Amino acid sequence: MKKILLFAVLTMATAIMYAGGYRVSLQGNKSLAMGHTGVGVVSSESLFFNPAGMVLSGDKFSVSIGGFGVFSNVAYQNETTGASARTDSPVGTPVYAYISYKATDWLALGLGVYTPYGSTVEYEDDWAGSHLVNNIDLQAIFIQPTVSIKLHDYFSIGGGPIFVSGSVNFNRNLSRTLTDINGNRSEVTIDADGVTATGWTAGLMFSPSEKLNIGFNYRSEIILEADEGTADFENIPNSPLTPFADTNITAELPLPAELTVGLSYKFCDKWMFNFDFNRAFWDVYESLDIDFEDPNIPDSFNARNYKNSSTYRFGLQYEATEMFTLRAGYYFDESPVRDGFFAPETPRNDSNGYTAGLTFNVSDRFQIDASFLYLHFNEVDASYDAYTEDGVAAPFRGTYKSNAFSPGLGLTYKM
Repeated sequence: MKKILLFAVLTMATAIMYAGGYRVSLQGNKSLAMGHTGVGVVSSESLFFNPAGMVLSGDKFSVSIGGFGVFSNVAYQNETTGASARTDSPVGTPVYAYISYKATDWLALGLGVYTPYGSTVEYEDDWAGSHLVNNIDLQAIFIQPTVSIKLHDYFSIGGGPIFVSGSVNFNRNLSRTLTDINGNRSEVTIDADGVTATGWTAGLMFSPSEKLNIGFNYRSEIILEADEGTADFENIPNSPLTPFADTNITAELPLPAELTVGLSYKFCDKWMFNFDFNRAFWDVYESLDIDFEDPNIPDSFNARNYKNSSTYRFGLQYEATEMFTLRAGYYFDESPVRDGFFAPETPRNDSNGYTAGLTFNVSDRFQIDASFLYLHFNEVDASYDAYTEDGVAAPFRGTYKSNAFSPGLGLTYKM
């Protein structure tokens, strides 16, 4: 029994790490409406997508703020056992804010705040996979001071440090059957907040003509080190076989590096085509080390074996009138999960994203930006093979159907 509980805690902590790496592609309403393209685009959102584009803006000063509502749905079913479940997750609310100031013709300064990682998933109590996850809530806020420099009429560079603050809360049952004397399922909650780390970003923009921009952006890997996390146990049977008590933990939550290259091309006076290729280096999830302060719980080493993945993004923009600019886009996002590692806390498979939006130019200085994303994950029959009970493998398998949609609204002021 003690081995069952120990493995439950260890695999639960491993699940946190994959949720920590869940990428949320909602960093600007203009860019999202064009399939989340932006590395080759000069806009008020360049601070995130490619800081080299900031200095190429014709605006002396700009402020862009916005947010999104994320409505997600996951349906699980095992046709063999008849088990089924559906998530009841709260609405996610990613936000962003970008401020840029063009000090000279060749120098621009900026500050960005945004939320590129996060995960909120809640299943009904005591569902078939409650020994893997009941609910999870991860948040990571990035703060990015930025400098952009024009080196030549054709070349500009930009970048800056990134400061991150993160938190995670995760709950799961300790096994598939364990309860206290009153029949309450035994569970554990992992909580860590105030976790901080640093990274950096750098970009390059090549503009051989007024119609064509070619961009490059790199974001470094960032490791969130949780040194003062807690593990809280509830409904534990009073038995020598279950000597688990509340304790502290130490763990690392890696956020992978990303490389994005792309271009924007203006044609027919009012049209612009964008393409971005993004490579996320998820292979940082080779393993996860967990240090439990309680000497009764030995430290753990857990292989995850994730793979690097790519995203292909396409976008169009049409300046319909002086008042309205219309946008649409599409992207295909590869899953980094290998066979046998599909865990229900982040039920993610290859996905297709369909986007649209517009900008309403209220005046020469003030804009209202709106976007909409529909994200469809390919149906998948997959398993999580790392779970065992009494030393015997107990894979958790099922069919997952997932989708999400996200409306967004933003404001831009420039002068």
